[in-house]
Amino acid sequence: MTTLRLRGGRVIDPANSCDQVRDLYVRDGRMVDLAPHEATTEHIEDMDIGGCIVMAGGIDMHTHIGGGKVNLARMLLPEDHRANANPLALPDNLLELASCGGCAPGTLATGYRYVEMGYTAAFEPAMMACNARHTHMEMGDTPILDHGAYVMLGNDELFLRMLAERWDFERIRDYAGWTINASKAMGVKVVNPGGISAFKFNQRKLDVDENHVHWQVTPRQVVHTLARALRELGVPHPLHIHGSNLGVAGNIQSTLDTIAALDGLPGHLTHIQFHAYGTEGPKKFSSAALQLAEVVNANKNVSIDVGQIMFGQTVTASGDTMRQHAQSSLADPRKWIGADIECEAGCGVVPFRYREQSYVNALQWVIGLEIFLLVDDPWRVVLTTDHPNGGPFTSYPHLIRLLMDRSFREEQLAKLHPEVAAQAALRSITRELSLYEIAIMTRAGPARLLGLRDRGHLGAGAAADIAVYRENENREAMFATPEYVFKDGVLVSRAGRVTAVPTGGTHFVAPEYDRGIEQRLRRHLAAHGSVNFDHIAIGHDELCRCCNGGRLLPAECFQEASS
Repeated sequence: MTTLRLRGGRVIDPANSCDQVRDLYVRDGRMVDLAPHEATTEHIEDMDIGGCIVMAGGIDMHTHIGGGKVNLARMLLPEDHRANANPLALPDNLLELASCGGCAPGTLATGYRYVEMGYTAAFEPAMMACNARHTHMEMGDTPILDHGAYVMLGNDELFLRMLAERWDFERIRDYAGWTINASKAMGVKVVNPGGISAFKFNQRKLDVDENHVHWQVTPRQVVHTLARALRELGVPHPLHIHGSNLGVAGNIQSTLDTIAALDGLPGHLTHIQFHAYGTEGPKKFSSAALQLAEVVNANKNVSIDVGQIMFGQTVTASGDTMRQHAQSSLADPRKWIGADIECEAGCGVVPFRYREQSYVNALQWVIGLEIFLLVDDPWRVVLTTDHPNGGPFTSYPHLIRLLMDRSFREEQLAKLHPEVAAQAALRSITRELSLYEIAIMTRAGPARLLGLRDRGHLGAGAAADIAVYRENENREAMFATPEYVFKDGVLVSRAGRVTAVPTGGTHFVAPEYDRGIEQRLRRHLAAHGSVNFDHIAIGHDELCRCCNGGRLLPAECFQEASS
């Protein structure tokens, strides 16, 4: 059996406390340790990577790459898939099928562009239970990448009815468990807790301790109940929280109240940049990054991803219909979509262009960077742009350079709206992130938060997902084009060119729950739903081609199908 040796690279592997020049060995798609005598007696295929930086494959734990709203974003911006009036050129790589788009790329382009940057896994953060099957099919069409999704709860009619009617907590917990299992999800996402539903009753705002106009429950109740349910179900990833009042000046208080609502339970606050705004200054819009960082630093149960905004054209696609409706007048170009989905949640798609000379946009850019640099523990901060809401994922190399190079950061700061550039606290922050910290934020940290034991590191037994970067002082250039990228031991990209297109794995969890809840769900759907209960749950056989990342291994799939 042939073993691949990657020889002489500087291995940065925070999950195993490693930052040293050493050899790595790959056999049968996995990382292996070889004793000295084995390394000389086995058939070794050598690859010299001296002078290179070696990390595990990147993991994007919050990126909108599958599901209904992503397709709506693609359709809303046909200009994103053309070169002015002309079609984009076809790829010159015979391994790549035609696919395009920058703000909301097609499934194929998504896989190609991620892998070319050294990423090997990406997770959709807002999957609807009623169209989970489609979401999985769409992610399955994304080549190379491992994938998975978090199912949305907290705005569906049944959950809110349970809270309003004071059902036993155990039944609510079982409902969450059934939903995760039926949709083959990695965890649960709550978006504007209760607010998407409230908007359907013409309520235009809902703060953390404000009652839903119809159900008379509060976002605080929603957050705490779901966080407790996930802990009792043993789901590795904490409740994924898109908080109240996204984008509203002064929403820092809502964010702090949401953290308090967890009452010490694990919680992950997503795209936190959009929830860290104060009301100071003459424009009544200011950075609350310092206030947020102090609270996150003090509450070890809380993790965050940032949702950094990047200047240029993008499209915002969110389940938060309330806030997307409020921002629709700012659409650029002037068009938008709002939709309701089966009384489970909502959907809002609004094109947007972030501008350096806009006071608000410039301040948003500053706030995100301040959060990255002010939170002490990199294991609880994940690098994201909330693709495509803050900017396309293809801007990650530029963002990494901003975090690692203070002089470059200051150059970019000087280009911004003059009032922001002159007053930003960012000017006084001297911290520059290290390669080790970047590896945590883009690899080891997301893997730990998602419970992916064999991803995000390069220890023995891990999947051989490897990114090899040629050392370069310009970190943007370095992270934009890795020298080699391996997926499960297969070379999938070399110097920015795709070399193989294997199928990635689907990750999911299968929590245990009392199946008695299914009779209640059957009755509810018969009375109020348009979907047959027996058609909702996704079977293991539907994902068996790529479920090696989930609960079942391929051999177990075969055995289960045979029996």
